[in-house]
Amino acid sequence: MTKTAFDLIVVGGGPGGYVAAIRGAQLGLSVALVERSELGGICLNWGCIPTKALLHSATVLRACREAAHYGVAGAGEARPDLAAMVARSRKVAGRLGQGVAHLMKKNGVTVYAASARLAGAGKLALDNGATLSAPHIILATGARARELPALPVGERIWAYRQALVPAEIPKSLLVVGAGAIGAEFASFYRAVGSEVTLIDMTAEILPQEDAEISQLARKAFEKQGIRVLTQCAVKASSPTATGVKVVLDQQGKQSELEVERVIVAAGIVGNVENLGLERTRVKVEKTHIVTDGLCRTDEPGVYAIGDVAGAPWLAHKASHEAVLCVEAIAGKPAHPIDPLRIPACTYSYPQVASIGMTEARAREHARQTSGEIRVGRFTFAGNGKAIAMGEDQGLVKTVFDAKSGELLGAHIIHPEASELITGYGVAASLEATEEDLMHTVFAHPTLSETLHESVLSAFGRALHA
Repeated sequence: MTKTAFDLIVVGGGPGGYVAAIRGAQLGLSVALVERSELGGICLNWGCIPTKALLHSATVLRACREAAHYGVAGAGEARPDLAAMVARSRKVAGRLGQGVAHLMKKNGVTVYAASARLAGAGKLALDNGATLSAPHIILATGARARELPALPVGERIWAYRQALVPAEIPKSLLVVGAGAIGAEFASFYRAVGSEVTLIDMTAEILPQEDAEISQLARKAFEKQGIRVLTQCAVKASSPTATGVKVVLDQQGKQSELEVERVIVAAGIVGNVENLGLERTRVKVEKTHIVTDGLCRTDEPGVYAIGDVAGAPWLAHKASHEAVLCVEAIAGKPAHPIDPLRIPACTYSYPQVASIGMTEARAREHARQTSGEIRVGRFTFAGNGKAIAMGEDQGLVKTVFDAKSGELLGAHIIHPEASELITGYGVAASLEATEEDLMHTVFAHPTLSETLHESVLSAFGRALHA
């Protein structure tokens, strides 16, 4: 007889859900995981992982084209094999999906391939007719791309799924939305030869980032040939013989643009439908489930983690929430996540990574508290390893509380930014001060020396600037 009663049931098998299932099993709970589609969720199958595989292919292509600069002959004629790039990205995603399935089996997690609805206290009704029960139910149903009425997704207007498996490289492409997803697709398609226009309704691309970093990213994009339009929106679209014609509105001035394809990357909405929430005390605001610091909803025994529980919409935030939520359920000490200690990364070319407050936010915080800040900057043009790599464009920026020495924020733009930001993440978690960071010995020659120099710069002690 199939088991239907568990200590913990997790709905959704993405980076929040499957990690919650593993941690629950590690703590001795009997765990079931319900996933309606693919283990690993959107992140592994149609988001974080396959996009990074494609972007790495673009990096290799770029390196081949620039090989002569490094004394390597014969690679300059490299061209993209789109079918092979896409096949590789799907293979990478598939391999990791199999890995998640193995982890479920290894940890004794019972997996149900189904959709689920809350069906009363501690109960879940599956669409295969089964009913499961548990005193603790975690909703980790994730999110999906936001739809725009002016841009109905179809053969020529793509969301992220279609953009990840193109049959051919579009000669011209409009990317709507210049956040992380839009910036990454713009970088990839430009690298493989598309004429790319990137637009956003806000005043700058990557609007969540520090303004100085966003402006540097825009300059880098434009240098690569990406056309960037800010404070710009799509008012209408219509098919043409070869693509799509869109009507753009930029601060009240309208214009038309015709492209072969459009990618819509204008944000996400939480997957809160068909979960049976209407029969519970669970609150939903702007398509996201409201939770407290331990991921509890207002419905006893029901929790929510990851994208469905709101910003920041990051896989590593979901995984961390999964662990703290399950540990709290198991009676272990658990502490709410400080959003200012969650790093954010955009894997465009160049990459952008950050943690904590922007300079503008830090200045506002200082104004409200009668404090002061100190800002340090160090460019990669002063770093030996960056020059040796031929990647000497970029900036490390740090923001400190002038009195306490607390690291308030750190911001990096460079092809290796996503790897470097963790240094500041560890520092923030350990509550390191500027003195701690300045006294840390950084290996030479490494890119990480720029982290040190930026800290020194904030306090007037930079050595190589």
